[in-house]
Amino acid sequence: MSKARIAVLISGNGSNLQAILDACQEGEIQGDVVAVISNKAEVYGLTRASDAGVASAVVAAQPGEAREAYDQRLLAELQQHQVDLVVLAGFMRILSEPFVEAFEGRMFNIHPSLLPKYTGLHTHQRALDAGDSEHGCSVHFVTAELDGGPVVLQAKVPVFEEDSAEDLAERVHTQEHRIYPLVVKWFCEGRLAMQQGQAVMDGSVLPTAGYASD
Repeated sequence: MSKARIAVLISGNGSNLQAILDACQEGEIQGDVVAVISNKAEVYGLTRASDAGVASAVVAAQPGEAREAYDQRLLAELQQHQVDLVVLAGFMRILSEPFVEAFEGRMFNIHPSLLPKYTGLHTHQRALDAGDSEHGCSVHFVTAELDGGPVVLQAKVPVFEEDSAEDLAERVHTQEHRIYPLVVKWFCEGRLAMQQGQAVMDGSVLPTAGYASD
């Protein structure tokens, strides 16, 4: 089976990008990152791409540019690389419906909460404010609904009384770096798909909280 061609979209440091690059390098993932695209210039994730010998590009929004127009330029960049899978790794833009449809069933995002809890921003502080005893992260297929696509895998972390949002973020990041490469691996092995709006693993529909949920 030929290796999957993966593009990773970033906006910053790119720590999840690094986890996926490492897993590809080690042969854990039957795929190659062939493009890293950032909507911001001079972020460290672009250095990570360069260090790994991966092609990168900056597709920055132009003043007053409509979301659909931006997404058309982003789509054109991705099409040049003939990608099989798009991985959103801290990409801080909401994508338009036509863009999402172009990669339906072939695009993942990682979100720092146990979805469907806390879509959007400031998830760690919101978990603390709610007095939650556990928090975590979710890898999900991307659909037109923000943070609303079917969940593939979640990882949970405990919340301690003395935690700050930064403490919690650090604990969640550690788990992100474990579960994101694993989901990409499953996809590249042909074990994982989105069918009729549901995540399907090895032919079985996954529960709402994803694989191995309790």
